[in-house]
Amino acid sequence: MIEINHLKKSFGETLACDIESFSIADGEVLGLVGNNGAGKTTLFRLMLDLLKPDSGTISIDGTDPSAGEQWKQFTAAYIDDGFLIDFLTPEEYFAFIGKVCSLPQPLVDERLQPLEHFSGGEVLGQKKLIRNLSAGNKQKVGIMAALLQRPRLLVLDEPFNFLDPSSQVVLKHLLTDYSQSTGATVLVSSHNLQHTVDISTRIALLEKGRIISDMPNSDSSAREQLAEYFGQ
Repeated sequence: MIEINHLKKSFGETLACDIESFSIADGEVLGLVGNNGAGKTTLFRLMLDLLKPDSGTISIDGTDPSAGEQWKQFTAAYIDDGFLIDFLTPEEYFAFIGKVCSLPQPLVDERLQPLEHFSGGEVLGQKKLIRNLSAGNKQKVGIMAALLQRPRLLVLDEPFNFLDPSSQVVLKHLLTDYSQSTGATVLVSSHNLQHTVDISTRIALLEKGRIISDMPNSDSSAREQLAEYFGQ
């Protein structure tokens, strides 16, 4: 699904991404891990055409994200609350996403029903603008909006951030069920190693913009290697 070749991106003197070659297959759940500044968010932003590379290429289903629009029809992402429209209520935002994706409102409502448990009774029906929600509930709105689209490619940057432990566990099962039931490709970056290992079929470890280890993760087999790297 995704092919990366000779990809580089620098910010001043800092090399944020330097990936010679990397492929992500259809249906994989890829966990992207690394310390702060490793380049996880930069890589996602390059994939989503939110940053332009200095050199190299990314291809999503054969399309360069900067040169075509086809990939947007099956891709959904949540990187940070800049993706949200904070003067809307969550319901208004979900309706807006539905209109952008040509989903009739009854279908939007139907797709939100399985996500109500994740919302924890704190997102829907609260009559609050998104800007007045807590950081955790803003996170839920963004993730719910991405899942609402039923994408074939789902990209989530630090999805467990700001969530309470119960919501983290619910999200972990939600992402696992979504991947298994749809065959979607799911890309998740996270500092939460336990949850990332639990949901991922493959782990990529980044350091200073480079992928220094590409680990299969059947039966959480990457856990020991990651624990050694991070000194846990």
